[in-house]
Amino acid sequence: MAHLVFFVLLFAGQLIGGFSTQRLPPSENGNIITVLSIDGGGIKGILPATVLDYLDKALKAKDPNADLAHYFDVIGGTSTGGLMTAMLAAPSPHDPTRAAFTPAQIVEFYKQYGPHIFNESTGTLFGPQFDGKFLHNITRKVLKDTRLNQTLTNVVIPAFDMKTQKPVIFSNYKLENAPYLNALLSDIALSTSAAPTILPPYYFVNEGVEFNMLDGAVEAGNPTQVTISEVLQHNAYPNILVLSVGTGVEKVTKTFDAHEAAYWPKLFWLLGGPLIDFRGRASAAMSEYYLQSFFAGSQPSYQYLRIEEYDLNPAFSSLVNVTPESMKGLEDTGKQLLHENVVKLNLDTFDLEKLKLTNAEALDRIADILVGERQSRLERKSIEKRGRPVLETPRVFSDKTEASVALLKNLFI
Repeated sequence: MAHLVFFVLLFAGQLIGGFSTQRLPPSENGNIITVLSIDGGGIKGILPATVLDYLDKALKAKDPNADLAHYFDVIGGTSTGGLMTAMLAAPSPHDPTRAAFTPAQIVEFYKQYGPHIFNESTGTLFGPQFDGKFLHNITRKVLKDTRLNQTLTNVVIPAFDMKTQKPVIFSNYKLENAPYLNALLSDIALSTSAAPTILPPYYFVNEGVEFNMLDGAVEAGNPTQVTISEVLQHNAYPNILVLSVGTGVEKVTKTFDAHEAAYWPKLFWLLGGPLIDFRGRASAAMSEYYLQSFFAGSQPSYQYLRIEEYDLNPAFSSLVNVTPESMKGLEDTGKQLLHENVVKLNLDTFDLEKLKLTNAEALDRIADILVGERQSRLERKSIEKRGRPVLETPRVFSDKTEASVALLKNLFI
């Protein structure tokens, strides 16, 4: 009996500790495919990194060796979110089983290097606002020679090729049929970050193929749709849990009258005026409409949580405002967002409706699900190694995990 107890304790310890630095076993060994998506937004990346720091710490409370890449099957990101994706998924040069960066380290990265990346003195009179040289150097330094096929988990990072006039999606899923996409993570991160007018286009060659790249936000500022599409193409309509984190949008403070707008000069429309804001808000709303309606109408087992600050202080809304006050404001906003209620888009009125759960509480429940899912896969993997049929594998979801799954279904679907 003592030997049995010892074995059970040892096996449980392996599940929580010894296996925790291994890659997440394939999704077919589990119950849910887990997806993390991070928006673009320049220095505003501090905001989602702060939110993800909460989830990272919630996972580490259950598993001290946890990294987000050990718990998500796929991490998708655009622009600054693409850079964060690469940093979260790249293996550490000191321990290849661990991620190169935690969310907390990414916050510090932005605070330390943001003022150098967005330094007005590096711009030119007729070129982009910044020359991009510091960003290029620091990105290559931190991501080193890591390639897409070496990430700790699958990543999906969109960009746009200005020469071919086509989107390019750097995805582990595509490497079998498009091996030329197996580029350096640094080249991929710099491609998706090359925001027009702010940073220069990014050029590189991989396996003889030229890439003339612009920011992924040209086609997907919110990469959630792209990431889910990649998942569905390569999995047989699985159960999905999606966490999508934004970089904040300003609250609407000024409205426009159609009679007034009828007399706006054509030049006012051509130079932008409110048109850019209209397009941005409409695109974001329609993206959220698609995602929520997709998850509501497809399968009851799909779960989706969007965490976004819809009332961002205008002083912190610039993609390139790297004053200490602005960066601290973004970090404080991310921390405050955790205590705010989850909001959901009303699919009929497009109004935002608050739910009876804070973002922090929702992330706690997601952490329960992620840990339960990982343990389930690790147990099944262990049983396979011992030659037992997988069909005999008992589910290891705890009552707490099951309750979290049920609660998220009820709230977010």
